[in-house]
Amino acid sequence: MRATLPTLNPQSFLSPPPLSFKPSLAFPETKRKSPSTTLFPKGTSSPSFARFPLRVSASSQAASATESAKTTAVASEMKAWVYGEYGGVDVLKFDEKVAVPEVKEDQVLIKVVAAALNPVDAKRRQGKFQATDSPLPTVPGYDVAGVVVKVGSQVKELKEGDEVYGDINENALEGPKQFGSLAEYTAVEEKLLALKPKNLDFAQAAGLPLAIETAYEGLERTGFSAGKSILVLNGAGGVGSLVIQLAKQVFGASKVAATSSTGKLELLKSLGADLAIDYTKENFEDLPEKFDVVFDAVGQCDKAVKAVKEGGSVVALTGTVMPPGFRFVVTSNGEVLKKLNTYIESGKVKPVVDPKGPFPFPQVAEAFSYIETNRATGKVVIYPIP
Repeated sequence: MRATLPTLNPQSFLSPPPLSFKPSLAFPETKRKSPSTTLFPKGTSSPSFARFPLRVSASSQAASATESAKTTAVASEMKAWVYGEYGGVDVLKFDEKVAVPEVKEDQVLIKVVAAALNPVDAKRRQGKFQATDSPLPTVPGYDVAGVVVKVGSQVKELKEGDEVYGDINENALEGPKQFGSLAEYTAVEEKLLALKPKNLDFAQAAGLPLAIETAYEGLERTGFSAGKSILVLNGAGGVGSLVIQLAKQVFGASKVAATSSTGKLELLKSLGADLAIDYTKENFEDLPEKFDVVFDAVGQCDKAVKAVKEGGSVVALTGTVMPPGFRFVVTSNGEVLKKLNTYIESGKVKPVVDPKGPFPFPQVAEAFSYIETNRATGKVVIYPIP
């Protein structure tokens, strides 16, 4: 269990200096206590295959992939984190011989440089979405930043060598990819990606896609517009930190209020919050001022509805929802990232990376343990990925 975050200079969270690769972080030879795990192409094995020793050569995949993609020197196997059963952090295993995913006609193959964790990654691994999940075993990971190394035959804009970022799963809960971003390679539809902002390094870019798309879509669904006010619950979190910035810089909010613990109040102000509320000392629902929108990223809809104006909206990302609250599951869309790149490259919207990271690739399990404490500031990033 990690210690509670200390009070830090808010600028330490924002756009840290470019990171350098650390070749010394290569994996040592490990003696596994349990069978290793290797992924099968989706649909090529029965759902019960997770019972067997899960190692397989990917040579047949590599052959079929070349039919719809320009060929680059890519090995048929890769390093990846995988789990073959649902459960706690202990189900995560590292494998050096996972099959490189097949590239479909509308996809590109990305050499992953950095990835990031989201609460949905942990909930998915815990088995909370089993009914609509892809088959096990699974390489987790939604957010990615990396370099295109293969291009499907129907890809129109991206090319080999492009630096890209995105949320690799169009639908977060409906059949998310079996081959996620916590691996050396991942295959992604072109429509889900955008060119990496020029002013960001890979680690900074990896933390943006799912969170910034959730923030943007949530604001759009409320009809948020210039002159309206908003209260953001958990303004220092991955989504909340971006809601503050988008509401102010993109949508033209008249007033932005946000909650956090005592040590993160200055961060909220540096992001653009006009009112920073210490939830350990003050009940936001008792404030005389009410807001056009409350963006609830902590699961307190019962309190959030008391802070919204009549006719206003409450966006509830988790927990029990009550009117006028509503919940949505973000749809990944590269066009949203392209639109927001303008604000990112101008410096109006900045990534917030948790100062305890980035976590190197060998420490993915530790990074999962940390994000599940719900104490992270901004995004928990995995970098470098060899």
